[in-house]
Amino acid sequence: MVDVTALGARVASSAVTPLVRRLFVRDGPGAGLVDRPVRISALVSFRGEKRTVTPKDVEKIAGELVRRALAAAGPGEEPVGAAEAAVVKDALARTLARLGEITVEDYEAVGLGPERFARELSAGVPLAPYGLGEGGTLLYERLLHTASLHILNFLTQRSTYVARRQTVQAQQLARLVQAVDVLLERLPSRSAEDAGFEERYADHITTRYGTLTIYGLDAGTREWPLDTAYLSLEATRPQAGRGGNRGPEYPTVAAEQVLAGHDQVFLRGAAGSGKTTLVQWLAVTAASRVYDHGLPHLIGQVPFVLPMRRIVRPDAELPLPGDFLRAVGCPVAGEQPPGWVERVLRARRGVLLVDGIDEVAGDRRAAARRWLRELVRAFPGNLWLVTSRPSAVPEDWLAAEGFSELVLAPMGREGVATFVRRWHRAAEVDESVGASLLASVRGTPELTGLATNPLMCGMLCALHRDRRGFLPQDRRSLYEAALTMLLERRDRERELHGFDGVRLAYATQVQLLQKLAWWLIRNSRAELDRDEALGIVERSLPALDLDGAGGGGGEEVYRALLLRSGLLREPAEGRVDFLHRTFQDYLGARLAVQEMDFGLLVGHADRDQWEDVILLALAHARPKEAEHMLRRLTELGTPRGTLLAAAGLRYAAEVEPGTRRHVEEGLATHVPPATKAAARDVAQAGGDLVLSLLPGPDGLDDDTAFRVVQTAAHLHSEAALQFLSRFRDHTDSFVGTQLAAAWHGFDRDQYAREILAHLPTQYAVDAYSAEDLRTLRSLGGWEHIHVRGPYRVEDLTSLIVPERLRLLALDAPHPVEGLSWLGAFPALRSVTVYTDLDPAVAGQAPPGVTVRNETVPPSADHQG
Repeated sequence: MVDVTALGARVASSAVTPLVRRLFVRDGPGAGLVDRPVRISALVSFRGEKRTVTPKDVEKIAGELVRRALAAAGPGEEPVGAAEAAVVKDALARTLARLGEITVEDYEAVGLGPERFARELSAGVPLAPYGLGEGGTLLYERLLHTASLHILNFLTQRSTYVARRQTVQAQQLARLVQAVDVLLERLPSRSAEDAGFEERYADHITTRYGTLTIYGLDAGTREWPLDTAYLSLEATRPQAGRGGNRGPEYPTVAAEQVLAGHDQVFLRGAAGSGKTTLVQWLAVTAASRVYDHGLPHLIGQVPFVLPMRRIVRPDAELPLPGDFLRAVGCPVAGEQPPGWVERVLRARRGVLLVDGIDEVAGDRRAAARRWLRELVRAFPGNLWLVTSRPSAVPEDWLAAEGFSELVLAPMGREGVATFVRRWHRAAEVDESVGASLLASVRGTPELTGLATNPLMCGMLCALHRDRRGFLPQDRRSLYEAALTMLLERRDRERELHGFDGVRLAYATQVQLLQKLAWWLIRNSRAELDRDEALGIVERSLPALDLDGAGGGGGEEVYRALLLRSGLLREPAEGRVDFLHRTFQDYLGARLAVQEMDFGLLVGHADRDQWEDVILLALAHARPKEAEHMLRRLTELGTPRGTLLAAAGLRYAAEVEPGTRRHVEEGLATHVPPATKAAARDVAQAGGDLVLSLLPGPDGLDDDTAFRVVQTAAHLHSEAALQFLSRFRDHTDSFVGTQLAAAWHGFDRDQYAREILAHLPTQYAVDAYSAEDLRTLRSLGGWEHIHVRGPYRVEDLTSLIVPERLRLLALDAPHPVEGLSWLGAFPALRSVTVYTDLDPAVAGQAPPGVTVRNETVPPSADHQG
């Protein structure tokens, strides 16, 4: 059966327009001079003295609309039988006859829009007496909507409507001017005061957020100007499932352009992926009024940076607009003119940058969502960017409030290379050192997996330079080396020997930091109140060896730890958190093992945010402890637990053969996956850790190789791309088809270079844009191309290599008229068009080219 809701749209405009025009009288001479209200009932052609159409003719028009709709459905797809079609015709005719009864003016009708106008017409026509079934009712509603759309379009083309519209708009403008004059007389002008404050506030934003802290330079930190340090990242629509990976139908967009296409964006991104840096960039760009950043939608706007960890306090209300600046500790908040923020937001000039929903405690997130909803509804039309880690809140968490959801993609190959070059240039290190680091990262899967965000890339750069080209090859050793650099060597190399007389040994710092980290993890918190952190430190002091540390109580030790460790920070007065979640997880895992909290670790195996904690705990655990955890993870009986246990084998230093065999047997039930659904489930359950567990390509039969490739293709990460590249020479056609179909889940150019360029060109490749076609052309052309989305003939004929193209599929909402242009491709043999195609148009194809007309295009992923 055809989709009834689409039938109205499938009746061509050329068919409906003449029928609608017959319902109305023609304009007479001088009609263009009329600027008075014109009722629709005065225009109909079946009432009054000058009627040219009878009520019987209205029934014929309705019958013709029904007939053409059913013809558009195609043989065997009609949603109603002949008897019910006749009833639909009668109901539609009675409804259209209401045009002669309603008192709505033409200008008012257009303002209603087709949906409300259709309801106005049908208000006096109860459907109950007609006894329509579900299919008949839907057909009636769709045809009435289509007719209403064309009726309103006809009205807007009449000269009387144009004159009336100008008159009404002039009257509305006059009333608006009068109202503004009254307000200006009653209210003192604040424009000069507001403008002066905005200048001072913009200077503060530029100063506060105009630099980035780059860790690892000069054994500490260095501030880079934002314009120099900012690295453009990419955002895309999320794919359903773990990690928010993107699907092939959603191309990427530069992250700084996310507010150009959407007024309200909810942006997910992994820890250290650059969310806060993007917030800084948007704030400074808006505040600086700079025109050369390619962000015209930010010019003249006023940014408000709202880190959630600073403005959400236990048992306290979230701030109203007038309190925004005070809530974030802005030093010019006291100079703010009364009502200034509200005036900015009512003028739709606000850019509200809400950073870190994931840093709000779980029991406060509902309140945070209500706060956002109320602000958006109270002040519509402003720009909103809300950020969060991927798994902190459910999918479509803010969809009901009108937010479009995007994902900040990990740094790609070129992004990592750019960062490494800039880092070594800033550090005044020879370029060959950076090239050596890039070679190490790309040649080592563990390091490739780490180099996915700016913070981790900076740490790798620092360690690589610090160790003269040697990098640890596992995560535990890497983090241990980073801790040593930050906690032990940083002050010594800068000739700082204590803070206020307090000198904490490396082991003491680590122990205290572990306690803070584990407390945060256990309590699902992103930060502590200062009093909570101080209490943890004070309770720990009796058991710590502080002889020779210079004395001091809990307050002094806490301040030394905060200001000298480089791992803690106070994002707001009275709050403390870790510089990065990576270090928090590493340190928390260490203490979890010391405290033997293995049951707690295993009990949280289903939570994404505990994944690194569990794996790092296995790295720290003694052999018997690790074996106990591995068995318990496997015995959970879930794909997630089994995959974590299998991945954990690489972290544990020693595993008894029986335990290893038990884990591997559990893994065999999930990897390699046996079906398409299983491949998706395994990818969603395990994320990138699955890559280290997948076999191949050597020694796999064709079907297993296909499922392995299918699993990796779901992950859309740099590591997954490198894994898939190992299968590019596989001879099985299903494997090749899957590799070609996975193109749009990854960086376009890199995937083309590393995988597509090595595949036979007969596999179908999707092209969503001219850039896709240009990339395929750079490979020497492609034989089988599926164009998805709107296209221009000149793009196809100029960007597709004519001699290579043999098979072409066109799936566009607005295909071009005619197919004679296909003659530009001498090797073309078959064309499939996935929209309604007139047989006469199909006959225009060149000789030797077969044209097929299909209604349902294949899935973009081509997955079997």
